[in-house]
Amino acid sequence: MTRTTRPARTPATPAPAPSSTPAPAARTPVRPTRTPTRLAQGAEARGGVGDSPLRPDGTLKVTGEFAYSSDMWHEDMLWGCTLRSPHAHAEIVSLDISEALAQAGVHTVLTYEDLPAEQKNYGLEIQDTPVLAHGRVRHHGEPVALVAADHPETARRAAAKIRVEYRELPVVHDEGSALAEDAPLLHPGRDDHHARHVPHPNIVHRQPIVRGDADAAAARAEVIVTGEYEVGMQDQAFLGPESGMAVPAEDGGVDLYIATQWLHSDLRQIAPVLGLPEDKIRMTLAGVGGAFGGREDLSMQIHACLLALVTGRPVKIVYNRFESFFGHVHRHPAKLWYEHGATRDGKLTHMRCRIVLDGGAYASASPAVVGNAASLSAGPYVIDDVEIEALALYTNNPPCGAMRGFGAVQACFAYEAQMDKLAAELDLDPVEFRQRNAMSQGTALPTGQAVDSPAPVAEILRRVKAMPLPRERQWDTAGGAPDIRALPGGLSNTTHGEGVVRGVGYAVGIKNVGFSEGFDDYSTARVRLEVVGGEPVAMVHTAAAEVGQGGITVHAQIARTELGVTQVAIHPADTRVGSAGSTSASRQTYVTGGAVKHVCELVREQVLERGRARLGTFHPAWATAELLLEEGKVVTDGGEVLASLADVLGDEPIEAEDEWRHRPTEAFDLRTGQGFGHVQYSFAAHRAVVEVDTELGLVKVIELACAQDVGKAMNPQAVVGQIQGGTTQGLGLAVMEEIVVDPRAKVRNPSFTDYLIPTILDTPTIPVDVLELADEHAPYGLRGAGEAPTLSSTPAVLAAIRAATGRALPRVPVRPEHIVEV
Repeated sequence: MTRTTRPARTPATPAPAPSSTPAPAARTPVRPTRTPTRLAQGAEARGGVGDSPLRPDGTLKVTGEFAYSSDMWHEDMLWGCTLRSPHAHAEIVSLDISEALAQAGVHTVLTYEDLPAEQKNYGLEIQDTPVLAHGRVRHHGEPVALVAADHPETARRAAAKIRVEYRELPVVHDEGSALAEDAPLLHPGRDDHHARHVPHPNIVHRQPIVRGDADAAAARAEVIVTGEYEVGMQDQAFLGPESGMAVPAEDGGVDLYIATQWLHSDLRQIAPVLGLPEDKIRMTLAGVGGAFGGREDLSMQIHACLLALVTGRPVKIVYNRFESFFGHVHRHPAKLWYEHGATRDGKLTHMRCRIVLDGGAYASASPAVVGNAASLSAGPYVIDDVEIEALALYTNNPPCGAMRGFGAVQACFAYEAQMDKLAAELDLDPVEFRQRNAMSQGTALPTGQAVDSPAPVAEILRRVKAMPLPRERQWDTAGGAPDIRALPGGLSNTTHGEGVVRGVGYAVGIKNVGFSEGFDDYSTARVRLEVVGGEPVAMVHTAAAEVGQGGITVHAQIARTELGVTQVAIHPADTRVGSAGSTSASRQTYVTGGAVKHVCELVREQVLERGRARLGTFHPAWATAELLLEEGKVVTDGGEVLASLADVLGDEPIEAEDEWRHRPTEAFDLRTGQGFGHVQYSFAAHRAVVEVDTELGLVKVIELACAQDVGKAMNPQAVVGQIQGGTTQGLGLAVMEEIVVDPRAKVRNPSFTDYLIPTILDTPTIPVDVLELADEHAPYGLRGAGEAPTLSSTPAVLAAIRAATGRALPRVPVRPEHIVEV
């Protein structure tokens, strides 16, 4: 079930100053060859904004014909392999590669000593991650050496012959061991810009937020609840493992074909380590099999390039599933403490919280995750008096960084559990309590920033509660025998309904959109319009990574809408065009979509200028009317056709390229946390319905209904897919997904046998109610949609399980032993 509420109108996009290809000089007028007709008023290009055209990659993917990065092949390529540390923290005493080099078929073995440039580390913000370990390893699975061989099995066997002697060191595995007086320093001598602002070198970044007077507000509170919560380490679990191919070039550079989320960020990190200028490293996006944040950091990019440059041969690296768990960052596990106060009539008085994120061995995106966790820690509620502290630790656990929801997921789980506690203490309906405190447009966040676009928190709660509930005892059948697939435990046949209790729970969340805290968030687009086979065709070229989210579909929709054409080609993403930023933070449709819209507008202006120069003498409307491009024609706003695009263009293409930025943000104050930190916010609410076998602790989620405001559904079908996908990842965190790390900081379940993700049998019905309340600051009024449903789905499921069992359940994922307290 999908419902859509549309606004009366969509605001125009704010356009930055143009810097496009100049229009051609005026020429002798040429009479149009096609007789002008009249178009129906409001006619739009088929497959434009607001439609749901077929994804160009969709059929290929579902039929297994799509070429992913792991499918690449070069006839003379070598295979790369990585030797990784079996220890979480150890000194490298000695390293002997002689036996590996002697193996037939091996072309090279590289260690830290073979790195060609002075720069040996890389990182998104803090360059603290070694290309290859030197002196010591800081986490289980850290890369130590590389092998290139003529067969992948030869490379693996050679890597196993590298002899490394380790001396194990004390492990830093939690806050206590990280901040102890005698704690080993993971990065002694830090000189990054966060180092001087943290109270201990093992703290990556710390962000306090103070607003109002929490002490005075607490004194006024008639009810105060506190809680301690914990979120486990979740993996992005993308199905396409890390892979890529590096091909050495005749100019001494390298061509890299890679599955990534951010080509230009990769390039910025790769070039200094290879000792090459950026223009000698040409990057092209290969087929990406999912990302969810896990491809924002480098994995094997530098390794493949090093091996290719040393051997002079193309080198392909493909991780298997086991190695993939060590090859990318994960969601930060977190421990959270919260205190909320309220009056007896159900109004929040204050909030205090402390959020401790485990960043693992290297910084990755931890500073930005801390900023998100802190600034969004109060949730979508009106709370004037707050004291907030969020920090990320360096430990010897696996590195953690970007994952869908980016710090807001952990906070949402805790503050929504608190809302249910308060509602119970006040004997109020949990939805009504949330609605009494729901923010709206104009509400000031704890950072002091006012929400200046629609914030329909109370409305999406109302809508999700109003949806029909699934029928009771869904396992009952007309024949009498239960359908055990609808029961907890499913086909394991653990129950026929005895001991099964239904629970219903609600949650709502707030997520920022786009890069924040003063980051220069922009995208570049290049658009070319020309006649091919007698028909106008637009070519859109950006560096935006298509990772499965449907960006290439939306970019084509925008070009059809703005240029009035049917045929749109999408150029492969590469670094031959300016940066599009990362495919993350729910930003690509907003920012790169904004860039495509803006550059299409520049092209349209050039088309009209050329039309006026060539054909203006044949009709006065060229000089006086508001002109549009629709259905391959130049038309007046009254629908009169002046010329075909093919006539206007002739044999001379029109091309423009420019950058587009959203309005600027600013860094949070390091002492008070105040500042205009985020450009936009998105909101989603969920209702979860579960059946719980209270005797065995098994859970069956039978429905996860969602209501979400998306501003403008650019592609309604894709929007619903994003909401359902994000909801399913939140379900996984709620009841099954966790990377298990033991006290020695070793990963115990690096496989899809032991790390469980929801299958189609686990995924419930997900009805979606889509609101479209335009944000006047955004292109088409759209709002980033991909992450918000990942926030509220997890606490909604936990609220439903609590309702069924009466258990507190302060940790996710919840396991059977938590429910039955074995």
